[in-house]
Amino acid sequence: MSTTIQAGPPNGAGLPGTPDLGRKLRLGEATIKASLFASALLSIAITIGIIASLIQPVIEFFSTHVSFSEFFAVTDPSGSSAKPAVIPLLTGTLVTTVIALLVAVPIGLGAAMYLSEYASKRARKWLKPTVELLAGVPSIVYGFFAVTFVTPVVLKGWLNLPVGFFNMLSAGLVLGVMIIPTVASLSEDAMSAVPLALRQGSLAMGANRMQTTLRVVFPAALSGIAAAVVLGISRAVGETMIVATAAGNGKNFSLNPFDAAQTLTGFIATTARGENPVGSAEYDMLFAVGLLLFLITLVINAISIVIVRRFRQEY
Repeated sequence: MSTTIQAGPPNGAGLPGTPDLGRKLRLGEATIKASLFASALLSIAITIGIIASLIQPVIEFFSTHVSFSEFFAVTDPSGSSAKPAVIPLLTGTLVTTVIALLVAVPIGLGAAMYLSEYASKRARKWLKPTVELLAGVPSIVYGFFAVTFVTPVVLKGWLNLPVGFFNMLSAGLVLGVMIIPTVASLSEDAMSAVPLALRQGSLAMGANRMQTTLRVVFPAALSGIAAAVVLGISRAVGETMIVATAAGNGKNFSLNPFDAAQTLTGFIATTARGENPVGSAEYDMLFAVGLLLFLITLVINAISIVIVRRFRQEY
């Protein structure tokens, strides 16, 4: 006499007291996909909302108060309360950003190379969080540091440079210190992601550790390093309190880092104090400068995407 055992449904489906695991898995996966899609849509909606909030005052500004030629001018037209000339703000932003990059890129990449290729696990465990702590310092503290120490002690005292109380050099130096963690941390992550086999192959061919780092690891991680540098540029361009505190509060068309000058973000910070009535030229000018800053940041991020796609390598 033989006994036949009939197999039940897969995953226990249909058995009394047993949940349908397949249906639950599909439902959970669909929920996760929907939430991720909603998050992506929300980020796009926020970006569109930012642009929409800027467009209307900007249109009113250029149609009612000033022209494009007056806006993209070196000096403000006489008798204009809006002070629309934006070129001095652009040069101030350019000078402070370049100085910041001259500080942050060499130091940040050097720190990334050491953490990725030379530091022991024990040293990396406490060195990397220490470097990243600089990113948590409030920017106003950096601004006070520039005004109370960098300018009077370092630039005037130690280096004996002909700088005033406000100057772009001090603001750029401290701004560079602030973005070092951005460049160092992201670059270190990119270099650590390079496969160990590439390092071993280079060392097997007779290269030393420095040659391996510069000629193998660095080119392989170039896309991530470029993204880190571009992100640092965006951070420097958008910084407010350091440049508003240390660079100066007056427009000055100058490329001399010893001079005081105002940046785009510094202009917004010092002008948006609640004293300008809605619809006035001064009020709408803030939105025009804000939109220009938004477009500059958008272009920088677009360049970053192109660079990352151009130099990305897959292993």
